[in-house]
Amino acid sequence: MTTFDDREKGFEAKFAHDEEMQFRILARRNRLLGAWAAKLMGLSEAEADAYAKDVIRAEFEEAGDEDVVRKLLGDLTSAGVECDETRIREALAHKTVEARRQLIEAKG
Repeated sequence: MTTFDDREKGFEAKFAHDEEMQFRILARRNRLLGAWAAKLMGLSEAEADAYAKDVIRAEFEEAGDEDVVRKLLGDLTSAGVECDETRIREALAHKTVEARRQLIEAKG
């Protein structure tokens, strides 16, 4: 095997690892966002867990964060929680950092 082949395999492995890590960060972030929103809505622990899973599933509706923001905004508004898109996007940014930190700490 040539040095070029070795480098190519290394780049492919790094790309795969980075993509998996990004997926895990987004899933963790969405779980944290779901827990945050559930707390604002006053949901029970079981309801909060189910709601967090719904937020994770919302990520797969379309590319980007718009589907998650739309879901949270609609659900919070329906529950009578005073919330706007800016507050949700701030929580989204904060929870992204928190999710990344949690995953890095879990790796040791």
